[in-house]
Amino acid sequence: MIRNNAHNYSVSAMCNVLDIPKSTYYYHVDVAGKRAQRDEDKELSKEIVRIFKESRNNYGTRKIKKELAKLPEPKYVSRRRIGRLMNEVGLVSNYTVAQFKPHKSTCNEAPVKNELQRQFKQDQQLAVIVIDLTYVRVGKKWHYVCLFVDLFNREIIGRSAGANKTADLVYQAITSIQANLNDIKMFHTDRGKEFDNQLISEALETFGIQRSLSMKGCPYDNAVAEATFKVFKTEFANGAHFSSLQQLALELDDYVHWFNNIRIHGTLGYLTPVEFKQQTL
Repeated sequence: MIRNNAHNYSVSAMCNVLDIPKSTYYYHVDVAGKRAQRDEDKELSKEIVRIFKESRNNYGTRKIKKELAKLPEPKYVSRRRIGRLMNEVGLVSNYTVAQFKPHKSTCNEAPVKNELQRQFKQDQQLAVIVIDLTYVRVGKKWHYVCLFVDLFNREIIGRSAGANKTADLVYQAITSIQANLNDIKMFHTDRGKEFDNQLISEALETFGIQRSLSMKGCPYDNAVAEATFKVFKTEFANGAHFSSLQQLALELDDYVHWFNNIRIHGTLGYLTPVEFKQQTL
């Protein structure tokens, strides 16, 4: 009764009329409020767990907040509260795990300039493709993965996996690209020796693709590829166990599909690469 009429009368006056101590009233209000808060947190935790699991244990508070706001009945929640609820249910993102930095291979001394000049923001699809390779444990041996990333929307458009870090692995990734290779304007890599190969040079010349190499010892010149591989290692490779190259290739295809079509990207306004492309083109 007091709560329902609080907009018309003062709480003190109503407590005096009903002969109820104000402390008793506020105690019950506090208990009811805490009960409602617990119920709300319980439902919110269910959504947070669902989003976290669908992100393959990768999303932190920032992306979970964005996903909660996309629900049919949007939930606008602070990152602090999301973090508290994640801690309560024991959700730990893969990004909290320390990562090993591999030793770089020998340098490609080809006389090719850095034509990209860190122009990582591109407004045309396939204008610039950046490439890099990384290692993945298969059984008791290291295998390697090559990814091609379109700077326009950060989409992985080509990939390959193999036992050796060679130019053939790069060439396999080129052949996996579904787009028209004539539309690619520039091919940018670091100075790894695997990119210094006549077969790759002939392929680029055939399709009229300009070549660009990072400066020696400067990973910032290929920052998007480096960042993509950090994501790839954290979200896919580090926590995985592959018994064969076939298993790696199959799960790599599944991850790339998820990365392009489901995973939201902060640099794309929290859209997926495919959503960004659809909204922009």
